Amino acid sequence: MSETLENTRAPAEPLSEPMTIGVEAYVSEEYARAEGDRLWAKVWQQAARVEELPEVGDWLTYDILDDSVIVVRTAKDRFRAYHNVCSHRGRRLVDVPPGAHDARGRGRGFVCGFHGWRYDLDGACTHVPERGDWPCGLTDERIALRRVNIDTWGGWLWINLDPDCEPLRDYLEPAATLLDPFRLENMRYRWRRWLVFDCNWKVAFEAFMETYHVPYTHPEFMEFGGFLGWARSHGRHSNIGYDAPKNMDENQGKVRLGSGDDPRKATADLQNFTWENANTNTTWTLVQAARELVDDVPEGTPGPEVLRHWLDSARRKDAERGVIWPTVPPEAVAKAGTAWQIFPNFQIGHAPNNMLCYRFRPYGHDPDKCIFEAAVYELFPPGEEPETEWVHTPEDDPGWRTVLPQDFSNMAAVQKGLKSRGFTGPKPNPYRERSVVNLHHNLAKYMGTGEPRDLA
Repeated sequence: MSETLENTRAPAEPLSEPMTIGVEAYVSEEYARAEGDRLWAKVWQQAARVEELPEVGDWLTYDILDDSVIVVRTAKDRFRAYHNVCSHRGRRLVDVPPGAHDARGRGRGFVCGFHGWRYDLDGACTHVPERGDWPCGLTDERIALRRVNIDTWGGWLWINLDPDCEPLRDYLEPAATLLDPFRLENMRYRWRRWLVFDCNWKVAFEAFMETYHVPYTHPEFMEFGGFLGWARSHGRHSNIGYDAPKNMDENQGKVRLGSGDDPRKATADLQNFTWENANTNTTWTLVQAARELVDDVPEGTPGPEVLRHWLDSARRKDAERGVIWPTVPPEAVAKAGTAWQIFPNFQIGHAPNNMLCYRFRPYGHDPDKCIFEAAVYELFPPGEEPETEWVHTPEDDPGWRTVLPQDFSNMAAVQKGLKSRGFTGPKPNPYRERSVVNLHHNLAKYMGTGEPRDLA
């Protein structure tokens, strides 16, 4: 009997057994240097938003370790990306101003500041001073800018340094299909901040790819309900979501109901707290609609009905000001969860009318530092999108509010703890932190080392 039951049991989900991870990927300078050739030269990376380059000739730079890329709009519906280097002597065509997030500009081409070589928007070299001095060898193909693969999805511009890379859409699946209903391309920045932080980029990423830490790092949220959830692996990528009560699949998503004796009040309290202390994962419309629940919905109304009234009311309020939410079926919200970890370094925390995204990049070859970027997006009435830019924000700046600094304290402390002689390696929760194991499982495929091991 037991053998029959064993044979009919559903197969375990990938990476669902207890596992442990080595510390090399976090602390080794040799590993950090190898990432340039083995990882960053091979993967699709989110470089910018489409709307950041609204006009033909608009361009910006994206840097990853020693590589710098110029991304430029060359036509109404076409973008190009080039290695940011003059083909003559190797000078960078565009310099990032000291302390700036990136370089940006607009023009009909690029001019090297060293010897005046010129390039048009299509990458062709249009002028070489004294070109006649070269009797041979200086062909148009040889002196053109080297192209970088570029494509769009979700409103973002993605680049890949590998000339033989797979198509972006194939790379992003199944995340792309499960996120398409949210129409992320229609959202715009509400704010965006960045800083150089004292931890490895993977330590920073892992601080946000699970809900296991919420009751202990952000205990104030527990006043409004349970915030523990699941993590699932999907090939290269993973996603996370909240555990939800029966008949409340939609509450696995980012926009969720407060729980307790009165979900009307708990939801309003949760929205007020989030708006004031994080300024993420909600909008002013959602806050307003939550504040009206006590007056609009009778006491004792079941949670699912409170959730539906709240979201319907917020959707209606937004429609009145010209903001149209996409229609996302509850089952699609449940499958998509609260956030996707797009391998290797981008997180999309999605909802029907807003999202919180993080990007994590190495800071040179120093394994103890990273570039941390956070951005909040939402749907705005056409023409009313705020003007934003990447604002360098030190970790003690009040602009981070109160919630993110709690995560920052963990990130710095983990980087130090990973070097302790008494630490034997991370041991992620197989249900709630499977995304961490999945990250290292995929890193090992590129890096050739660091595969998670069975904890048993």
